[in-house]
Amino acid sequence: MGFRFRKIISVIPGVKVNLSKSGASTSIGGRGATVNVGTSGKKTVTLGIPGTGLSYQAQLSGLTIMVLLALAAIVGIAWLIAPTYVTAALHWWQPKWF
Repeated sequence: MGFRFRKIISVIPGVKVNLSKSGASTSIGGRGATVNVGTSGKKTVTLGIPGTGLSYQAQLSGLTIMVLLALAAIVGIAWLIAPTYVTAALHWWQPKWF
């Protein structure tokens, strides 16, 4: 067993700087989806279901990042036009218990 060090600094909401003994990285995103870029150039995306502990992590290529940014822009524009439809579409999987 060895000692571990990790410090997370929140820069603005949704953007964090992660410091550890192996280096630094930047995380963009929040609960459910996060893109992480390290100082070594390694880019990863983590997708998960908040509150369950289940997540999937994969490395990103430049094309994948561009597609994710385009998708985020489309969802943002749709939110400005019809926020109720976007909310319903993003939360279709949630159980309707309440």
